[in-house]
Amino acid sequence: MVSSKLISKKCIYALRALFELAFRNSPEPVKIHDIAGSQKIPSRFLEIILAELKHGGFVKSRRGNDGGYLLNRDPHSINVGEVIDFVKGGYKIDYNGKADTFEVSGDYVFNKLWDAINTALEDIYNSTSFGVLVEREKIQREKHVPNYCI
Repeated sequence: MVSSKLISKKCIYALRALFELAFRNSPEPVKIHDIAGSQKIPSRFLEIILAELKHGGFVKSRRGNDGGYLLNRDPHSINVGEVIDFVKGGYKIDYNGKADTFEVSGDYVFNKLWDAINTALEDIYNSTSFGVLVEREKIQREKHVPNYCI
């Protein structure tokens, strides 16, 4: 039996929060409510997530009226896989079965399939940095600039 949910809502919110910080690329801290509003993340949940991301070294915070959160590293040095691994504790498809024990017809071929899928996911997640995601977003936005000429 394969796990149906690869990435939790918490993990998606963590990825989106880091994306927002990378996209803004601000030298000034970004307030939680600004991140939450832009990415449609519940503020209370985001506070918990950002505290965990701070503990993991992905973000840093500043206190006070002008406080908020900043990326702790360059966006090109943070990849999606390491964030998922930190927040979720891994991102591989879980399946029942041991590599050398095949109790039901199809166990071998399905185990090979899940292994191939896990390898593909790992390759994509680990080769995609937040810097790359921001670049892709900016290119996409430039393609769809509204034209208000009459």
